Amino acid sequence: MATIQFRLFLLRTALLAFSVLFPPDIRQALAEESADPKSVEQLATELKPSLVTISTKGRDGKYQGVGTGFVIDADGLIVTNLHVIGDSREFRIEDSEGGELKVTGIHASDRTMDLAIIQVQADALKPLPLGDINSLAQGAPIIVMGNPHGLRYSVVAGVNSGIREIDGRKMMQLAIPIEPGNSGGPVLDMHGRVHGIVTMKSLVTANLGFAVDIAPLKALLDSPNPVSIDKWLTIGSLDPRDWKPVFGAQWKQRGGRILVGGAGAGFAGRSLCLYQGDVPEIPYEIQVRVKLDDEKGAAGLVFFSDGRNKHYGFYPTNNKVRFTLFEGSSVFTWTVLHDQPFDGYQAGEFNTLKARIEEDRFKLYVNGQLVLESTNRNLTGGTPGLAKFRETAADFRNFQVAKKIDAATLSAAERNELSEAISAIPPLADLQSDALSPFVDSPIESRAILHAEVKKLEQKLAELKKLDSDVHTAAVAQEMKRYFGAYEKQLSEQEDKQAVSLDLINAALIIASVDEQDINIEAYLRQVERMVGDIRSQLADNASPDEVRKALNHYLFEDNGFHGARFDYYNRANSYMNRLLDDREGLPITLSVLYMALGKRLGLQIDGVGIPGHFIVRQRIDDEMLYIDPFDEGKELSMDDVKNLATGDRPDRFDERFLETASPKNILMRILNNLLGLAQDEEDKEGMLRYLEVLMALDETHVQNRGMRAIVRFETGRKQAAIDDLDYFLDTRPPELDLNQIQQMRDYFSQ
Repeated sequence: MATIQFRLFLLRTALLAFSVLFPPDIRQALAEESADPKSVEQLATELKPSLVTISTKGRDGKYQGVGTGFVIDADGLIVTNLHVIGDSREFRIEDSEGGELKVTGIHASDRTMDLAIIQVQADALKPLPLGDINSLAQGAPIIVMGNPHGLRYSVVAGVNSGIREIDGRKMMQLAIPIEPGNSGGPVLDMHGRVHGIVTMKSLVTANLGFAVDIAPLKALLDSPNPVSIDKWLTIGSLDPRDWKPVFGAQWKQRGGRILVGGAGAGFAGRSLCLYQGDVPEIPYEIQVRVKLDDEKGAAGLVFFSDGRNKHYGFYPTNNKVRFTLFEGSSVFTWTVLHDQPFDGYQAGEFNTLKARIEEDRFKLYVNGQLVLESTNRNLTGGTPGLAKFRETAADFRNFQVAKKIDAATLSAAERNELSEAISAIPPLADLQSDALSPFVDSPIESRAILHAEVKKLEQKLAELKKLDSDVHTAAVAQEMKRYFGAYEKQLSEQEDKQAVSLDLINAALIIASVDEQDINIEAYLRQVERMVGDIRSQLADNASPDEVRKALNHYLFEDNGFHGARFDYYNRANSYMNRLLDDREGLPITLSVLYMALGKRLGLQIDGVGIPGHFIVRQRIDDEMLYIDPFDEGKELSMDDVKNLATGDRPDRFDERFLETASPKNILMRILNNLLGLAQDEEDKEGMLRYLEVLMALDETHVQNRGMRAIVRFETGRKQAAIDDLDYFLDTRPPELDLNQIQQMRDYFSQ
C-alpha cells in the first residue's frame, strides 16, 4: 500500500507541475521620517484643513449621508472609500470651511480594496503625508478623524491592534470607536502621517474598526485609471435604451443583471423599473429570475404599466406569491387578486417568475409551475418591467420578453421523472462520469430540485452541493464543447482558414460562467457591440488603421478607465470577462481579448501574442507589425520592449517562437490555466475540478489535464469518475504514460 501511495504522490506531482507567471509585484518607495510626535490636540487643529466632507444625492434630489475624505495632493487629489461615493451617484465635497470643491473626475479606484481617489478643481489644498508601508507597529498610538453620524471633524484616539485578513483583504484592526460617517477618514500616527483609510466598523463591539492600509493607496497613485466625472456617473447606471426607473430607489445594472435597494417614492415604498425594448403583440411572455434579501419584502414582475401608478404586479412577499392590481397612488386603489403560499417557491433562493399575457387571461408561473390564471381586465395594455416594495433589496437576472420563452422548465411529468432520477442517484463515490447527462439538458430545473433535496435531507448536504456544482459545470463544459467544436468544424471545412474566426468574448464569458453563475451572455455581447458603435461614432468614414487604433485606445483607457489589475492581481475575478466589462479591471490576457475583439469588429488586423509571463497584441498595418500592451493602457512596444517583457529584461534569452500568434484554443486554455493555477495555490480542489472540466471540453485528448482530473476527482470523493479517466488511458494507451502505473493506480482507487 505504501508503494502505491508513493507512486500516486509521484504522479500527482508530475501532473500538477505547471507554472503561471505574473508580472513582478509593485514596489513602493518609503516615505521620509517626520519630526517629533505631537499631541492629539495639536494634530486635531493642524489636520482639520486637510479633511473634507462627502455627501451623496438621494432619490429625493437632496444630499444625504455623510462620509469623510482627506487631501493627499495640493493640486486636488482626495482619498476616500469607494462605497462612500458609490457608482453613478452624484456626490458633493465640502472643505473644512464649508466651501464646495468642484469634482472633475475619479483619478483612480479599486473596488476590491474599497478605495477611490477623487480629482477636484483646486491648487492650494493642504495634503496629508503618507506613512511608510508596514511601519506602524502593533500597539502604536493612532488617531482617526472624520464625520461620525454627521458630527463633522471629530477626532478619536486609540491604538493599532494589528493586521487581520477580512474577506480576503489585508486590513488594519483599530482599537477605536468607529461609526457611520468615519468611512474614508485617515488613520494617522502621532506625527500626522496617514497609515490607513477607515473602511468598516465591527458589528460585535463598539470599540473596534478596520482600515485599509496605505499599500493599495500607493499602488493606485502609481498606476491611476482616471475617469471624468460625467463618465463615472454612468458606471453601473441603467441604460436608458433598456430601462426606465420610476419612483426612485437605487437601480443598478451589470450586463443583464439588475440590482435594487432602498425604498421607492410610490405607495408602500414602491419603485418600478420599466423595460424600454420592443414588446410583441399579445400573446407574449415575460420572465425573470429574482432573489430577495428579506422574505418579508416584495419584488418581482409588473406588466400593463402606464409608466406611473397603474400596473399589474406578480411577486413573492412574506413567503407567499401575490398577484395585485394597482390603479392609483394610494392603498384605496390597490387590489390583491391572489395571495397564498406556494410550495414550489424556494425562500432565500433564485426563483423564476413568468407571466404569459393572452387576450382574455393571464397565466402566472413560479419555477415552471402554473400558480394561477386570471381573467381580470381592468387594465388592457402597457409596459412590462420589474418592481420592488419597501426597503427590499433584490437581485434580478435574465429578464426576457418574447412571444414564447423557451422553457428551461419541464412538464410536471418530466419534473417527476427528474426528481425520481435524482432520488435514485448513488453515493458520490459510486457516481459514473456520464451519470449527469440526464440533468445537463435541464440544469436550472435539476439544480432547483437538488436545492430542495438539500433542505429536506441534511445528511446529504455536502454531496448534493457538489452534485449541484457538477451539473452546472457539466452544462458549461457542454456549451464550451458545442461552441468551440462548431468553430473547429468550420475551420476544417473551410479552405480559407483566415476567413474563419471565433468570438473570443463569447468563449471567455462561457469560461467565466463556470464560477459566475447566471451570466447573461447576450447582454454582455450587446454591451460589446454598443462599445463598437460608440467608437465608430468618433471615426471618419475613411479612418486609417492607425486612427482606428488611437480611437480604440482613447475610448478604453482615457474615456472609460479600463486598466490592468494592480493591487489584487491574483484575484480570480480578473480572469472573468464579465467582471472586466463591469469593473473595467483585468489581466493582460482578458484586456487583450477585449482589445482584439473590439479591434477586429472595427476592421483592424490584430492578433494575440502569448509571450512568457505576459500577453500582448499585434496589429498588422500593410507589411509592418505594431506590438501593443493593453495591460499598460495600450502602450506601443518596440521590439526591445517585447524582448524585455518576454525574458524579464534578459533579451539574450529571447526565442522567436515567443512571437507566434496565439490560436483561439491557446488563448482560452491560457485563461483556464491561470484560474487553475490560482485554485491550486489556494488548495481549492473543487475549483480546480471546475476548470479542468472546461479544459477537457476544449481538448479531451490532453493527457496531463485528464491525469490531473483523475487525481482531483478521487481526492474530492468522485471515485468512480476518477476510475473512468484511468480507464480512458488504459483503452487509448498514450505512449507517454506508464500503463502499469496507471493500472496500479486504478486498483488503488477501486479499493
